[in-house]
Amino acid sequence: MFAEDIIIKPVLTEKAYDGIADKKYTFIVKKDANKTEIKLAVEKIFGVKVESVNTVTCKGKLKRMGRNQGYTPDRKKAIVKLKADSKTIEFFDSLT
Repeated sequence: MFAEDIIIKPVLTEKAYDGIADKKYTFIVKKDANKTEIKLAVEKIFGVKVESVNTVTCKGKLKRMGRNQGYTPDRKKAIVKLKADSKTIEFFDSLT
């Protein structure tokens, strides 16, 4: 599995913006990726040093349209904390 396949996209919400000051970045990742794979992928793609990785599996929400209903897809989020001596991720610098 390649590093680019593990990290799907960044999460751009108010709660994710609050963590950028503490060098915490949030990403949507593959559901079957573990913490070690996520850590190596972030270090390879962005060239930073990762201190810790926390993951959350988010269940899909129930959506209805008329009498039809279904669930949105499940997803996995990873909150990545960088080491204090590590550089920041340039993609998020313009957002703060």
